[in-house]
Amino acid sequence: MRYLWVCLALFALLSLNVLSSFAASTGLNTSLTNNYSLFQDTTKVKFVTPKDSLRKDSLDRLKLKTIYDKLSGGVLKDTKDLSLFPAISLQQNLKGNYAGLYVQEPSGEPGSIQNMFLRGAPMPLLSKKDVYSSQPLVVLDGIPMVGEHPFAFDIQQYDFNRIGPATNLLAGIDINNIASIEVLKDLASVAEYGPRGVNGVIVLKSKSAEGVARSISFNSYIGMVQKPTVNTINGRYENEFRQRFYDIYTTNGRYSDDEIYPVYLSDSLNNVYSGKSDWTDLYYKNALIYGVNLGLSGGSDRASFRFSLGNTKSEGVADGTGLDRYSAMFNINMRPVKWLLFSAMINGNRINRTRNRSLRDRFAQLNYFPDLSAPLAPNKDYYASYLNEYDKGFDDNKTNTIQGFAKLIATFGKFKAVSSFNVDYNEGYRDIFYARTLLQGNSYASNYYGFNQRLMMDNKLTYDFKLQTVHDFHVELGQSMMWDIYKYNNAYAYRGANDYIKINLLESDPLNGNYLNPLAFPKELTYRFLDKTADNLLSFYGKANYSYNDKYFLSGTLRLDGSSNAQPTKRWFYSPVLSAAWNIKNELLKDTRSVDDLVLRASVGRLGRTFTYDNYAQGPQYTASVGYTGNLTVPGYNAIGVLTRPYSFGWVGYDVPWSYSDQLNVGADVSMLKNRLHVSVDFYTKAEKNQLINIPAYAEYGYKQSIESGLDMTNTGVDLSISAQIIAKSKFSWNSALNLNHNTNKLKALPRGLDQIIIGNRFLKVGQPVDQYWLLENEGIYTANSQVPVVNGQPLKYNGTPLKAGDPIWKDQNGDNIIDEKDKVLKGHSMPLLAGGFDNSFKYGNWSLGTTLYFNLGRKIINQDMANRFDFVNREGNTDVTSVKEITFWEKRGDYTKYPLYNPWSTVIPYRVDQDLFLENGSFLKLRSVSVGYDLGNVLKKKNIKINKFFIYGSVNNVFVITPYTGQDPELVSYDGIDTGYGQPIPRTYTLGVKMEL
Repeated sequence: MRYLWVCLALFALLSLNVLSSFAASTGLNTSLTNNYSLFQDTTKVKFVTPKDSLRKDSLDRLKLKTIYDKLSGGVLKDTKDLSLFPAISLQQNLKGNYAGLYVQEPSGEPGSIQNMFLRGAPMPLLSKKDVYSSQPLVVLDGIPMVGEHPFAFDIQQYDFNRIGPATNLLAGIDINNIASIEVLKDLASVAEYGPRGVNGVIVLKSKSAEGVARSISFNSYIGMVQKPTVNTINGRYENEFRQRFYDIYTTNGRYSDDEIYPVYLSDSLNNVYSGKSDWTDLYYKNALIYGVNLGLSGGSDRASFRFSLGNTKSEGVADGTGLDRYSAMFNINMRPVKWLLFSAMINGNRINRTRNRSLRDRFAQLNYFPDLSAPLAPNKDYYASYLNEYDKGFDDNKTNTIQGFAKLIATFGKFKAVSSFNVDYNEGYRDIFYARTLLQGNSYASNYYGFNQRLMMDNKLTYDFKLQTVHDFHVELGQSMMWDIYKYNNAYAYRGANDYIKINLLESDPLNGNYLNPLAFPKELTYRFLDKTADNLLSFYGKANYSYNDKYFLSGTLRLDGSSNAQPTKRWFYSPVLSAAWNIKNELLKDTRSVDDLVLRASVGRLGRTFTYDNYAQGPQYTASVGYTGNLTVPGYNAIGVLTRPYSFGWVGYDVPWSYSDQLNVGADVSMLKNRLHVSVDFYTKAEKNQLINIPAYAEYGYKQSIESGLDMTNTGVDLSISAQIIAKSKFSWNSALNLNHNTNKLKALPRGLDQIIIGNRFLKVGQPVDQYWLLENEGIYTANSQVPVVNGQPLKYNGTPLKAGDPIWKDQNGDNIIDEKDKVLKGHSMPLLAGGFDNSFKYGNWSLGTTLYFNLGRKIINQDMANRFDFVNREGNTDVTSVKEITFWEKRGDYTKYPLYNPWSTVIPYRVDQDLFLENGSFLKLRSVSVGYDLGNVLKKKNIKINKFFIYGSVNNVFVITPYTGQDPELVSYDGIDTGYGQPIPRTYTLGVKMEL
């Protein structure tokens, strides 16, 4: 990583030197010693005219943007208010601020993965692969940013976290370097980004210094995350909890002679488990957070630059987690001649992340479960001894990211040619060593290296002309090429020679005769995996815009996209998009003073959706892997490489067509009362067609499923944004903004004309939403055998087992006297039906106050954490992931009184999670932020202190939440709507900060 920083510094110094030389050659004085202006005496340079200046470029773009807004519903915001929130990731900055954008934050652990969905999920979320395919495109200064490909999950037994650092790549965005954020949702606005933008686009524009004199900015904050208040329990409490079941369902304190009561609970005098429960002193903590960003910008009408450096540290509130980010950004604009503009940008980040010490995540990484008969002790001294053993090893996570572009814009009268080269590259490292004392004498080591790379060449030619002063035309032809490469190398080994040799997992020197044999670990217990996938996209498009007298606007786009992930017979896809707008204000309401602007707009079109995996392009195929239970992928048999059919991946046939999205959007934008009230509303429908899904099939040939096209679904809803300047006095002002999204989805078709399908624990039925839970309906408890229904002498059964006293009353939906999958019903929604945010800002003199509310309504959560607590019988004594008990096992959560006391020893598993007993209302209202600030700028100016801005502020974040949910924070839920209880708390934070511009 030090080479990256050296390169950034050299690039910055070289660019500064070039700027100085260029300015000197053109008569511009660029002395950095001047306190007020970096570029002096610009009026002496006669050829620097408004026509040639960088200011003119900014004004032209602003004009085009204003016209463009008539045709699309993109929401543009600056970041001065967003930056007051001490976010570590872009998703945290965006949450609750844009209508239609739903952000999931399943854990408060800094740098962990967070998900975004624009106007609903475009497909059933059956796995992390589907989540990846549903994310909107993030574009930084024209660079479509690449994500972390999910193909590494193919060699994992669990999909809790991807192998490698599993760090949120959007944590590499420093909001202090961003000038504006725009969320594009309809096809009229995303069509130019092609298939990569089919899920919506989030456009980030970095700060620059186009034609601005020197400016120095300094932004910094320091704060604290507050540890939560929790109720701890110990072995005595757990015994009392379980004793209620023994009292009801046993006569001698034992359900059967074969039952063995857990040893760690059997001795009530054992202070290790039944004594003081003070483990929280080591697990939860008040922690430090801070951020600092220094920016230097300067320029003239012919050249400008901006350079910034930053460091952000965010310590987690639990388990010693944290993230440390170092960032640097440099951009430059130069106009060597009046018809040519050169722009370049480079953004680099180093992210060091301290991950959790969760047992579940560790065992999933190991693919190995030691003895789980006794959990971690709740006593602080014994828990400390465990942490000491953990500290004998290491878990190093490092991620490097870099984005950059170089762009040339040539203007020849009404013609403009734009050519750019973009790159986004990130690489991750994770080195692990677990000492043998953690794994019953079996040490473990792992090395991971992976990267994601996107290169893009983009060329565009535009022509603008006007006829008879009222007809404006804009014609655009474009072509782009995008190359994506994803690769990882992963190796792990067991039973090292000792705990002092923690490296040398792989000998990489081929000149060493022993290089295939690791020196510290047995060869037969060393496993190596590597994989690589690519996705190339070639696109051509044409676009024409027309406006008549600033009243009527028409636009049409036609794209031709070719993907390497499409099959050879279906390589290309055509995408047409049409949009129109009517400026009613200019047409009918010119003399109406109460209405300042009123625009009605509509768009309709189709956009292709590329496949995530290159396997889909190959048809029937072979793969170089075999596997067995506990080790999904082994690249050989008895040390011999083999080719097998991809039985676990699935059968892929021929003539698989492109998936695509048909979208219709109708919207209106209104400004009233001298632009003090703005309302924007959009009605939309998104029809996702020809999507791939795994159909259980071909079991007789060894396959688990067949990957087939034909899944269709729709998302329909409305976005509403209202902003108002309620009070606008000279000393006091009050601005308020509300955004809402209501979204519903429905499954329209399945492959083969199927009406329904079961995939894992999900049931998809045509005509029903795809985000519903498939559950048994619980109606109470049988307190006596006589209460169990009997038909023809046969009692009601669950999958062949007669129900008895102490079992749940599950509703027999079809009346066949059997409780099975046919009696499950679709209930609830894992995605909110209504989501949004409500912001208020007040200003009195130099003081300001801001509040932010965030809410979700109509969302349900499966409280699996509580199901696990009550299903203690089936979680004891096993060696699998369901039996893992974290240290948070000794934390009292939820409301125990709302659950019936079923017979936990019943073979029907009465506390199974697939019943509505554990389905809860996950709606919430959260006061996400309160900030108070004071602007010293005016005070300092009165004292002749040359300063543009000096703003100090304090904020409290994640202040409180109002919710009927009885579990943890209702945001701590995985993508499938299940609260596993493993998510770390989203902490309350207190910050003090300053923003300066000199």
